[in-house]
Amino acid sequence: MGRSWHAVAVWCGRLAWGLACCLQVALAAENGVTAKEIVLGQSAPLTGPAAEVGRDFQEGARTYFAQVNARGGVHGRRVRLLSLDDRYEPERTLANAQQLIWRDKVFALFGFSGTPTVLAALPAIREAGIPLIAPHTGASALREPFNRLIFHVRASYEQETDFLLRQLQGTGRLRVAVFYQDDELGRALLENLRQRAAVYGLTVVGSLPIARNTDAVDAAAEQFMQLRPDVVIQAVSYQPAAALILRMRAAGYLGGFSHYSFVGSHSLAARLKQGGVGTEITQVVPFPNKARLPIVYEYQKAVERQGGAGWNFVGLEGYIAARVLVEGLRRAGPQLTRAGLIRALESITPANYDGGGFSLHFSRNDHSGSDFVDLTAIGSGGRFIN
Repeated sequence: MGRSWHAVAVWCGRLAWGLACCLQVALAAENGVTAKEIVLGQSAPLTGPAAEVGRDFQEGARTYFAQVNARGGVHGRRVRLLSLDDRYEPERTLANAQQLIWRDKVFALFGFSGTPTVLAALPAIREAGIPLIAPHTGASALREPFNRLIFHVRASYEQETDFLLRQLQGTGRLRVAVFYQDDELGRALLENLRQRAAVYGLTVVGSLPIARNTDAVDAAAEQFMQLRPDVVIQAVSYQPAAALILRMRAAGYLGGFSHYSFVGSHSLAARLKQGGVGTEITQVVPFPNKARLPIVYEYQKAVERQGGAGWNFVGLEGYIAARVLVEGLRRAGPQLTRAGLIRALESITPANYDGGGFSLHFSRNDHSGSDFVDLTAIGSGGRFIN
């Protein structure tokens, strides 16, 4: 009998050891996941003409990840964000995505910035079956058809368009011109503006393109002055947007300028100084300078603790995006897999996730995230008013 119990004990010990080994293998089997950390990959413009937007988003995200790591991480693992610079150039973004996935072997992709750039990376994302959380773009081409690998945290550009046109309709500014980036992003926004303008009683009196990552606006400014629109809607980044405004104001233009959230609000205001008064920008996150919502207060305090340079819209978006991703990691549990993360993120709804006043909704068939859109304007001294 003694020998029998001894044999059973030995067998149980070996079984327990085997199960522990299997669990350790399972925990470390997914790329980018070890016993101590979770590695995420980002491609964004960290240098070049759109760099300030990329760096602001990155800083906001790192601020939240730093908080999480200081509290012990997620299920004992620290979150590490590996960021590569793409200068807002699609070819570089694809190369970065391939490096992050196949060489660096990150667990998930996060915070890729820009429509043409993310579109360039899509083939690599699909091939690897790797999730991309919170791309910094509202393009419909990344939402339709539905892609289960991509989770959006911001409203779509179509929602921004409708909000902006409704505001213009209410002020009686009905003749609009469009200055757009000559790529997938700008052309899609121009087409959407043309389709939706008539719904709100507006007329698109003209449109002009500009190459991505340039700010040669003199010819466009001259043509817009001849068109005499009530408002110029700019679907470009902060450098050409600022250049056009300053050039047209110097030529005597008294109409308005409206922009999409991706312009980089604080970067635009910094370049315009007093010349930016009245310039309008749609936003997809709450006003970051006034703690009207818990999420804004949380963001402000986190930036202060990290010794950050200040608060801004893009930084708040990065912070919110990181917060959502970490919630998904928590819900996915200690045996972390990509499939588990996708299922966990799809479980987030306003009923079971406290977004601090910023509502998010995901499901198995809907990764749209947020419907939040607001409008701000640049006031005196480059300050924003809401």
